[in-house]
Amino acid sequence: MDSTSCVIPVVKSPADYQAFRISPQDTNRLAIVFDPQIANMSLTFCVEIFDVGGKTPPNRHQLAVEMFFVLKGEGTASCDGKLIPLRSGDSILVPPTGIHEICNTGIGRLYALCIMIPNEDFAELIRSGIPAELDEEDMAVLQRSQSDSERVSPTPALLGS
Repeated sequence: MDSTSCVIPVVKSPADYQAFRISPQDTNRLAIVFDPQIANMSLTFCVEIFDVGGKTPPNRHQLAVEMFFVLKGEGTASCDGKLIPLRSGDSILVPPTGIHEICNTGIGRLYALCIMIPNEDFAELIRSGIPAELDEEDMAVLQRSQSDSERVSPTPALLGS
């Protein structure tokens, strides 16, 4: 096997993510997980965090496919005039050239994984923005903290007793 074909895995935790607002008036932050600078391939993978009432500006990509997966919260997605409600567990795939917008319509923050392939300078746009902090609420969602009551413990029947 050719050693150049082996991909060395990159492991990151939420403490490693860099967050940005693309412009000062934006109501959403993007926390970069992987991008061309980190992954050495043309993709952008981030967590998009929308404040209450926050939204992306309507935008489109010439070549890239963009996918959103809602981790927490409620919102709407519009693509080429079609409005779709979103909540935790929902996903949306936006084709190239689709004019789209994501809006937080819930009572709390909206968190969505966002993957764009190819990168189409998205990561560079994010990194050219204003650095932003991830607060305790953000870290709790990103780390999927569980209380003791939420943890699943093995039962004796599952352990072969």
